Amino acid sequence: MVLFSIVYAVLYGDAQAVSGAVFDAAQEAVTTTLKMVGVFCLWGGLMRIARDAGLIARMERWFSPLLNRLFPDLRDDPAAKSAISMNLTANLLGLGNAATPAGIAAMRQLKRRAAHSDEATADMILFVALNSACIRILPTTVAMLRQEAGSAAPMEILPAALCVSLLGCIATLLLTRLLMRLRHE
Repeated sequence: MVLFSIVYAVLYGDAQAVSGAVFDAAQEAVTTTLKMVGVFCLWGGLMRIARDAGLIARMERWFSPLLNRLFPDLRDDPAAKSAISMNLTANLLGLGNAATPAGIAAMRQLKRRAAHSDEATADMILFVALNSACIRILPTTVAMLRQEAGSAAPMEILPAALCVSLLGCIATLLLTRLLMRLRHE
């Protein structure tokens, strides 16, 4: 599409407008990226403080009944449950990038339990599905992007985001369970 736009601009004499738009968009992308990095550093730091203060351990205890039900094979694996809890906590707060390191750690723990198999286990599949469709209580990244775009009320999407993410999470869990049953039949 970019190549087509440039060729069209050159053929019809509007190359200067395309050139200006490219440079304006590049400058805006760098500015937005730097602001997002700042927000992610802030939230990543707050997640680290929360972990050091014991709040993550409390969240793990809070998530424990849910995780025991969703991942019954992990009842005796506190490292995997901890990484999954950290990932869910970050996702609940809408901090997808802060959730990534915990998600990688969780997958490493789940892979360790897979007994050197190259095939994804049911727990791995469920975790990826849950991570992808996690409930967002605070859609912070989307709100920040809305604020950058000039929204007067960037958090007004909160009720809609919560409803959509809740319904998406429920549908994902149901479909994952159904597909896992079909896989084993």
